[in-house]
Amino acid sequence: MFAMLMNWMKANKILPQISDTERQALEAGSIWIDGELFSGHPDFTKILAENYNKLPPEEQAFIDGPVEELCRMIDRYQIGRTKRIPDDILAFVKQTGMMSFLIPKQYGGKQFSILGISTILAKISAYNATVGTFVVIPNSLGAAELIKHYGTDAQKTAYLPKLANGEYVPCFGLTEPTAGSDAASIKADGLVFKDVDGETKIKLNFRKRYITLAPIANLVTLAAKLRDPQNLLGKGEDVGITCVLIHEGTPGFTHGDHHDPIGDPFYNGPLTGKDVVVPVANIIGELDGAGQGWRMLMEQLAGGRMVSLPAGAIGGAKAVAAFTGPYSMVRQQFGIAIGRMEGVEDKVGKIAALSYMLEGARVFGCSAVDSGQQPPVVSAIMKAYSTALSQELVIDGMDVFSGAGVMQGPNNILGAGYKSAPVAVTVEGANILTRTLMIFGQGATRCHPYALKVVNAVEQDDASAFRNNLLGWIGHFIVNNFRAVGRYLTRGFTAGSPVSGPTATYYRRLAWSATRFAVLTDLAMFTIGGKLKVRGKLTGRYADALAWQVLAIGALRRYEAEGRREEDLPLVHYSVQFALAKVQDAFEGIYANFGGALGAYLSTVGMLLLRLNPIGALPNDALSHQSALAIQRPGEQFDRLTQDVFKPADESLAAGRLLKAFKLITQAEPVIAKIHAAQKDKALPRGIPEEQAQAAANQGLITADEAALARRAYAARLDAIEVDVFTPEQYFGVIDSQTDGVVHGAVELKRAVNG
Repeated sequence: MFAMLMNWMKANKILPQISDTERQALEAGSIWIDGELFSGHPDFTKILAENYNKLPPEEQAFIDGPVEELCRMIDRYQIGRTKRIPDDILAFVKQTGMMSFLIPKQYGGKQFSILGISTILAKISAYNATVGTFVVIPNSLGAAELIKHYGTDAQKTAYLPKLANGEYVPCFGLTEPTAGSDAASIKADGLVFKDVDGETKIKLNFRKRYITLAPIANLVTLAAKLRDPQNLLGKGEDVGITCVLIHEGTPGFTHGDHHDPIGDPFYNGPLTGKDVVVPVANIIGELDGAGQGWRMLMEQLAGGRMVSLPAGAIGGAKAVAAFTGPYSMVRQQFGIAIGRMEGVEDKVGKIAALSYMLEGARVFGCSAVDSGQQPPVVSAIMKAYSTALSQELVIDGMDVFSGAGVMQGPNNILGAGYKSAPVAVTVEGANILTRTLMIFGQGATRCHPYALKVVNAVEQDDASAFRNNLLGWIGHFIVNNFRAVGRYLTRGFTAGSPVSGPTATYYRRLAWSATRFAVLTDLAMFTIGGKLKVRGKLTGRYADALAWQVLAIGALRRYEAEGRREEDLPLVHYSVQFALAKVQDAFEGIYANFGGALGAYLSTVGMLLLRLNPIGALPNDALSHQSALAIQRPGEQFDRLTQDVFKPADESLAAGRLLKAFKLITQAEPVIAKIHAAQKDKALPRGIPEEQAQAAANQGLITADEAALARRAYAARLDAIEVDVFTPEQYFGVIDSQTDGVVHGAVELKRAVNG
């Protein structure tokens, strides 16, 4: 009977059809906490026992030393105007080993932890993406990482020391005009042949685009489809995707032209090759690496997506918190700080709480990779949702900065991050396709306790394995249905919690949501089956439900790891409630759009039950207020929440003046309160309190020192809120006869405060 059922399922394509490239992706990496959620019965005691690491002293010292110094060297505005990284900055990056974080010490590298690399990238990229890419690319997927894991000893000896010291500037050539997110469809062609001397070589023809560092790279790792018509390599005619090294200056290889990315103008451009001939020894891994390129990429991306782009995005979100909170207290309207107005406060509270959650997820995820995990589904979640959420938060920050956010110039604090945000959303797997194709499409097969086993049994015509796993799957589905009813009726109470206290309810509700998610996953696989691949709107909602559970776990894990700090509870409450509300929205979307006979029930009776007893709702206004306070006052909590964000002390920089004003205004609050009280009692005339400071001192209402503090705070406030003013020559640019180009900002700019 089971053999007949198996053959029927295969003939009718009930189960997902898995191509060779998809199988390599499914088999790459490992299953982490995503498997717990797909099980429907997550073990939160086990999850809380997973590592949540701290940086080793050596790495923290590097961040506080060379990385901090690098940020001080960067003139963001000038780099944006000229589109060039100054030579001294590039030299500093190379000399301090910032291109070598992945490389073992025996080859001259730093060999930092994944968490350390992520933290460094977060700090630099959030401040300036132009310089950031020069650190990101050498320390992410490319020559160093691939040679480290797959290269021969000779390749490691030849290349890794020169990559570590910056003699080789690498780039990775994957994307093509017709192969973006569908990277497996690349057209780059490599033909194996014997030259006139009888040496086996490869002739490459390719056209790549969107390649970061391509214009200045001197070592390219190229992904190409390798053909061997004469079977010279002994691997058949169609060898498969292969990673090949190409050196600058190789005949037929062209680079140097630029694309012009939105936001910070980082080096990015095309690579072209016409009959580019390289030796077989240039294959990463040499003969063993031929045809293994796709496997290499999938294995490294499985954990790699957790690092570079999430780092930049989350570093950006933390930077938004570090400056939006202070600005909301420095800027005044109607006689009060705008951060005390509920509309503004709502944005600030959201920024504070969600940046807390994102940082927790970043540290938790990177700790998992450092522990040996390579979780492609969670990595994809972190890439897609951290970049999208960071973009949302910088937009919120721009709303708070208002005019100071949209007026461009060296004094604009958030504008560069706002303009650059679409880049992270787009690259390394566009978020739209990552959300609608990869996260649930791959997760439902690889993370489910039975799905992949059933698919494998069908493909292998193994009726016994098919029977055992199908029966196990059915039992799993039935048990989760009973769990779902119990957890619905008790709002997750039957699931229990690994902790007591104010966060216990969230573990119960996450267990409840995981059970519902598992049941809905099984329903989709049973009733939609292989057609799920084309139901991107639906699978995107499944991805949302999974992703927000993962992010909520990140916030809870951070709270536990950092000692259950009471002052952080509003941030935990806000972020987890926000995440659970997003999970609820995802479930409602699934119920409304499931389709078919089952969908008719879900969209009516099911929807009614879903809304009568929701898993979550958005945080209330009181919680928004409490969350905002965390970044609206200087002190230990503010410093901790914004740790490893570059916060310049230099008062010639807008951020430096803002933070100075933030501290002075906070110090002056008691003085201003005394003046307000005197104005209320009519001892002083109404008006701007700081302008009454001297009169208050003359009457003995405050001391002379207090009056001086009030005046300094007021002057700092005015200085901090000013925007750039350009002369016509500065605004329109002047022609430099020596460079025959337009010079835009070499002269000192006026600020409106000085006229």
